[in-house]
Amino acid sequence: MPPVTATLIWIVVGLVAIGLYLSWTAGRLDRLHARIDAARAALDAQLLRRASVAQELATSGVLDPAASIVLYEAAHEARQAEEDQREVAESELSQALRAVFGEAQQVDAVREAPGGEEAAHELAQAVRRVPMARRFHNDAVRAARALRRHRKVRWFRLAGHAPFPMAFEMDDEPPAALAERQAA
Repeated sequence: MPPVTATLIWIVVGLVAIGLYLSWTAGRLDRLHARIDAARAALDAQLLRRASVAQELATSGVLDPAASIVLYEAAHEARQAEEDQREVAESELSQALRAVFGEAQQVDAVREAPGGEEAAHELAQAVRRVPMARRFHNDAVRAARALRRHRKVRWFRLAGHAPFPMAFEMDDEPPAALAERQAA
């Protein structure tokens, strides 16, 4: 076999290997973007559930009028917020939940009302799941960002036209009294 043919074979083998590697990287990036979409959908569902439960509890008559108004308005704003204001509205709902359920007496009063035990349990579950869903979403975003920063991804435009993934940053600290009662 002449040396030119052997050189061409090695060049073709090298190009095929590079093409396979780039294809694998693009597939990995696509899977990460799909994971972000799924995690965002789960986060949206948990945020909606938390706002719905808070709104339901605010209108149930179990809370005092001032706490009901604060909680209802924050939950309503969280449900109606535009995408660019969503993080702020959800943070305000977290603050309202901490204000309303900051003391154990308020949680106990809710639990003692008819249907209050179930409502408090459902709210505690919703409040507990939001940080987990947000963490899963932000972990997927972090992994996709790390891969998108690689030179090979930028040079060969392996991300296509997918928007740069953004983390969901909000105050998601649960009310201490609600978390304590849930653990007990």
